[in-house]
Amino acid sequence: MASQPQVSQKKQQELQLQYSNFKNTLQQMAQKIGDIEQEAEEHKLVIETLDPLPRERKCFRMMNGVLVERSIEDVLPTLKTNSDGLKQVLAELLKQYKAKQADLDNWKKKNHIQVVQP
Repeated sequence: MASQPQVSQKKQQELQLQYSNFKNTLQQMAQKIGDIEQEAEEHKLVIETLDPLPRERKCFRMMNGVLVERSIEDVLPTLKTNSDGLKQVLAELLKQYKAKQADLDNWKKKNHIQVVQP
């Protein structure tokens, strides 16, 4: 007799589906985190570039697919606000990712799941 209890085929398929759902969700969250990190870095670079320049100097900004002319004085506060917002969203997503990862770990422990990498 086997030392471990045999898991029915249906139960095994359900567990595989749940595991796949966990992994897909984590992968999507990681992709979103990467996208937001990249956008935050772009904001940071633009802010660092514009900061030392004279405030009345003109610059161009893409708004809803339209390139508009503004002054640095008009654009910089908006960029800083957007950058701060991105940082907050990023922090929240990282928190959610860690919570989801913890859920997956607890689920694996509860269901005695061992992942075998091919």
